[in-house]
Amino acid sequence: MKSCTTANAFLLQRWINSGSSHDCSLETSRFLRDYAVWEINAFLWISLITITCLLAQKLFKLFRIWTQASKIPGPPSPSFYGHFNTISKQSLTELLSDSHGEYGSVVKLWLGPTQLLVSIKDPELIKEMLLKAKDKLPLTGKAFRLAFGRSTLFASSFYKVEKRRESLASELNGSLRKGANMIPTKAMDCIMAELQQFTGKGSVDCKMVSQHMAFTLLGATIFGDTFLAWSKATSYEELLMMVSKDACFWASFSVTPFWERGFWRYQQLCTKLRCLTQDLIQHCSRSYKLYHHTDPVSHNETENAGMEATVGSKSYSSIFLQDSFFQQELNGELNAREEPCGNINGMLFHGSLTTGGLISNVLMRLAIIPEIQHKIHSEIIMARKGSGEGDQPNVEKMPLLLATLYEAARVMPAGPLLQRCSLKHDLRLKSGVLIPAGAILVAPVQLVQMDDSSWGNDAIKFNPYRFLSKTENISGSLSMDSSIAGPAEALLDKKQSSFVLNDPNENPAFLPFGSGTRACVCQKFAIQGVATLFASLLEQYEVRLHPESKTNSKLLTNDSILLNSPSPKIVFVRRNN
Repeated sequence: MKSCTTANAFLLQRWINSGSSHDCSLETSRFLRDYAVWEINAFLWISLITITCLLAQKLFKLFRIWTQASKIPGPPSPSFYGHFNTISKQSLTELLSDSHGEYGSVVKLWLGPTQLLVSIKDPELIKEMLLKAKDKLPLTGKAFRLAFGRSTLFASSFYKVEKRRESLASELNGSLRKGANMIPTKAMDCIMAELQQFTGKGSVDCKMVSQHMAFTLLGATIFGDTFLAWSKATSYEELLMMVSKDACFWASFSVTPFWERGFWRYQQLCTKLRCLTQDLIQHCSRSYKLYHHTDPVSHNETENAGMEATVGSKSYSSIFLQDSFFQQELNGELNAREEPCGNINGMLFHGSLTTGGLISNVLMRLAIIPEIQHKIHSEIIMARKGSGEGDQPNVEKMPLLLATLYEAARVMPAGPLLQRCSLKHDLRLKSGVLIPAGAILVAPVQLVQMDDSSWGNDAIKFNPYRFLSKTENISGSLSMDSSIAGPAEALLDKKQSSFVLNDPNENPAFLPFGSGTRACVCQKFAIQGVATLFASLLEQYEVRLHPESKTNSKLLTNDSILLNSPSPKIVFVRRNN
């Protein structure tokens, strides 16, 4: 009996212990479950608070932009999407022209509920804006990065491009001071040979041949004679223009469109372009090393102080690659913000676009106004006297040619708008207008450079003499008249008269090369290069309109129509002399 009682007590104790352990495991699982629920709730609350703060911050910025923009004059927004629908029906330049005429020199337009555009027409305020607004639009930097890779020349932020721009300006100014040929001699010979082929084909498209000239000049200037001998140069030019054409479209997506097949095809084109650029760089690097190996003495500054000016006539003639601007690309020494070929492709595209546009404008004007072409040809012949047959023309002795380039750039700028923005700081102009950070700032260059108040009553006419002043030799002394805007025949037929080129940048309304901190650092280089091209071209050829284009010659003299008209056909006629 006693043993039976002891067994029951043992079993009861075991049951109690098992029950307590079961309760303990239940408590543990319940605690873990509650802890997990608490963690999830805490994460959700933190996420909600964070998102709410971000949205509140964006909403605060939006109300701030609306409040600051309400003080800027401009047409009222027609819809929630601003003036976007209006711009799709009417050109932005026409809309800005009407708005400036009604609301003054500073006007605002809403491109959407959060995107503000501020246009400034007053030349002095434009100079101030371009000096203070140092950044470019994020879309521009994104498009260059997508098409050509990361670059320290074409990024949106001025902080990222400042040092690289200073380096480029230093190289160009050094070459100008040394008197080096801006355009390699073989590049000019190559273009003249191609023009000889064009004369056999008859007419050519003005814009196409101008773009090809600009691309050849830039390629030879950057890479030297290696570029002229490169068998893939034509394919490279076509691919570069093809890639740049669609860059803004794909860059406009807020989220990279990985789901689009067209995007991946575009990426393949970009990759092919970079491979071609790498191939060209390798060819150029081998030529560069071979040139130094075979001709090391010509780079000895102590023994050959004057040899720099004749480098352009050597077998390897590159302004940039003689020095150090693109040596990082050649040697692969790039910082974390750069990709190989980024600066090179960006510079080739941007330079070909702007320089090609200028060449096209000048060719059209010379074909439409043969009187000016004949005067320039006479000027070239006079400047050639005393120089050797193989020497490049001295364009400094050709003021009418240079004035024609400036006037072509004035009447038909590379783009209708100069775009800037201040990404981080508000911009206050001396007129008292406060422009919020992030707003798109534009200067309507096409309107400013055709404004009567800045250029006189003949502002819409093509007149290169507005950039010239006349000096007359009277009783052995020189007296300078004011700027001339008279007929070419009456001016150039005076044998005792000579002309002096005025500095176009003295007029604040002259903006084809921009102004301020992001102005074109290649302005002098481009003008001298294009002037050298036309001096050689007009010495040997006459530019004429094709008979089919002559029917529209009257329309072509109207600059507003010329901007939107198709490219005319031109003919290069070999001169007898």
